[in-house]
Amino acid sequence: MAAVRLSKLSCRSLQSLPAAFSTRCRSLQTSPVTLDDRPTHTGQAYDPDDIRNARFTLTPRQTNERWAIDLIKEVPPKGVDTRVVACDGGPGALGHPRVYINLDQPGNHSCIYCGLRFYKESSH
Repeated sequence: MAAVRLSKLSCRSLQSLPAAFSTRCRSLQTSPVTLDDRPTHTGQAYDPDDIRNARFTLTPRQTNERWAIDLIKEVPPKGVDTRVVACDGGPGALGHPRVYINLDQPGNHSCIYCGLRFYKESSH
């Protein structure tokens, strides 16, 4: 009910209010917003009448179609010559805690944090 009252306010009606409100007058978007009903990567999908859709009244929900797990699969495994490789995910704050991955067994071995894959070149 309050949202309906706010949509009928204009700058002229706000001028009768205290100066703190009238100096910050902006027009409100009252056009209906198309609901994006695609589920997110966590499987969230709300009914059209769900109250949680209220946060998407000014802008539609944005669903990223490029999930991280698919992006990691596109990165080819890195071949190394050593038995143990250290992965820190990248420089500085972009990375993660350093982990050491043992490559004694043949095949690809992935980092537990970022999913990058490594293999020992002599065993591949």
